[in-house]
Amino acid sequence: MRLVSLLPSATEIVYALGLGEDLVGVTFECDEPASARGEKTVVVGGRDTSVMTPGEIDAYVRAQTAAGADLYTLHARALADLDPDLILTQDLCRVCALPSGHVQEALDYLGCHADVLSLDPRTLAEVLDSILAVGTRAGVPDRAARLVAGLRSRLDHTAALVAGRRRPRVAVIEWIDPPFAAGHWIPDLVTAAGGQPVAARPGGRSVPMSWADIAAEAPELIIVAPCGYRLDGAVEQAQVAALALPGLPVWAIDANAVVVRPGPRLVDGVEAIASVLHPDAVPAAPPGTVRRVRRPAASAIRR
Repeated sequence: MRLVSLLPSATEIVYALGLGEDLVGVTFECDEPASARGEKTVVVGGRDTSVMTPGEIDAYVRAQTAAGADLYTLHARALADLDPDLILTQDLCRVCALPSGHVQEALDYLGCHADVLSLDPRTLAEVLDSILAVGTRAGVPDRAARLVAGLRSRLDHTAALVAGRRRPRVAVIEWIDPPFAAGHWIPDLVTAAGGQPVAARPGGRSVPMSWADIAAEAPELIIVAPCGYRLDGAVEQAQVAALALPGLPVWAIDANAVVVRPGPRLVDGVEAIASVLHPDAVPAAPPGTVRRVRRPAASAIRR
């Protein structure tokens, strides 16, 4: 089966299912594993925002959205030339990836008859279900079932480690200019890690909030996980959050790797967050995953 992934999380799922050799097309943002972009045809492009500030990126997205313009470019002819059997796409977020409707319109115009699977999970449980869906449509349901069983076993292990412990109030910030409180599956990660998510929208879209509104939710700890950023970029944004929310311990996390992409590595995110919230019960996260930006006060998280 010839597969095309139009979002980074789907690419990660494909490789986790052992189907990397069947993947023929990816997006310009597919960087995990590192070989994905170098060895595959890029069928979706977009603007390089690496030199823009978070505020500039937000303004660009808002302007494009207001004008009805696309944030991503589908290389339709390149897609058709790949002659895919299955295309993995999404309708969850226009800011994160190309909507499936654009893909279907292009396929209809080009006379391409590929199967299109839209992955739109809103909770951690639905992320695991989406892995099963990819496995089924790609013809490897048993592999997907084993993969998901392993991920659920790890979640159960973390739950056992934090069982009966006090749950600190945690606010996860997905963006800092303006600040966005976490939505979709991210509050589930905090809950699974032994925390209580606040200033959050479980299962819903993340929304802008003022720093005062976030502070009013009385968080005991802040985790900054800006969409599209690895750990170093998250640290820079976490420093802004630390200034805006004085007196609170602030941590940065590799958002792209373990928080914002709805794929298998979200379980790594649960384990990493749990190591921050309950360091005396949960093993430390791998180097390069999380970093404390401000040393917490002794009473910041009461046990």
